[in-house]
This record gives sequence, structure tokens and C-alpha cells, in this order.
Amino acid sequence: MERIIKAMTEARRAEALDFIERVFADHYGADEGRVVRGLVEEIRAGKYYLPELELITVDENDALLGYAMLSRFHIEGRYDDRLLILTPVAVRPDVQRRHISKELIEYGFDRARALGYTAVLVEGDPRNYRARGFETSAKHGIVAGPNIRLPHVDCLMVAALVPGGLEGMHGKVDYGMYAALS
Repeated sequence: MERIIKAMTEARRAEALDFIERVFADHYGADEGRVVRGLVEEIRAGKYYLPELELITVDENDALLGYAMLSRFHIEGRYDDRLLILTPVAVRPDVQRRHISKELIEYGFDRARALGYTAVLVEGDPRNYRARGFETSAKHGIVAGPNIRLPHVDCLMVAALVPGGLEGMHGKVDYGMYAALS
């Protein structure tokens, strides 16, 4: 199966929302699917949205296989010119475990570097992100704020996109800018 990664187009925006909601609902339940859909809609409507970093993977028939979004992020009002957050990442269930998310993330990292970003934050299962260069963010002084409930401290991770990309970054992460996550 041929795979092509490309930036989101206006024509695929609604389809991508349905795709994301369906993937998350299938895995975590309908409520989570709606939350993640709402988050994408909020990011798209806000000042931190980067259209060139909303990515999809399609097959040779242009069918949607995967989705990933990187958007600007800040910690305590700082670093939004250097820091991105990776959320969400979704892969169609019948093609999972075929490195689609890996390819999307690595492609996104390359594009982010070219745009001058130096680091990426993600929340999730460490087993899914360690191989992409993510490590526990607390090791760098980047910790979950009081409103973030993590199953384990290792679930909040950060990756440097360039040598020294995390230098000087620290503080408490807060998702308060997104109503979908409140």
C-alpha cells in the first residue's frame, strides 16, 4: 500500500474531524471521540493553529489512513515561538501497527524544524512516543499543572527538535486555553 503524507486541505477538514472522532470513539468511547473532535475544532479556530502542521496520510486511492496535528503551545505564557504540542494523532484501526503514526510524526518534526520550532510536547503512553525521541518532560523541569491528571508522570513527554531545543524551558503545563479539555 502506497502512503502519502500531506498538509490538510480545506476540502478534507470535515472528513478529518469525522475520522478523528471515530478513531478515538472506537478506542476510548464516544465521549472521548467528541472531546478530541472539539479540541481540533478549537485549535483550528485559535491563534496557535499552524495549517502547515495539520497532517494527513492517505493511500494510493486518497483514502484517509492517519492524522496528526502539531500546534503552537506555551508554558506559563512563554516559549510559544519555540514549542509545539502534538495532539491528536489518529490512525485508522485496520491499518494500525504499520508505522503510519511514526511517519506522520517524523514528517511533522521535519516541517516544524524548517519553521524554526525547537521542541514538542505530548501527553500519552510513553511506549508510543519514546522511539520518536520523547522523554519524560519532568526531567527538563516541565511538569503537569494542578488541573492535569496523568496516570503517571512519564505520560507527559517532550522532544527536542534540534540540539539544545529544550534549553531554558521549564514550568507548569496547563491546557486551560482549551475548553474541550476543561
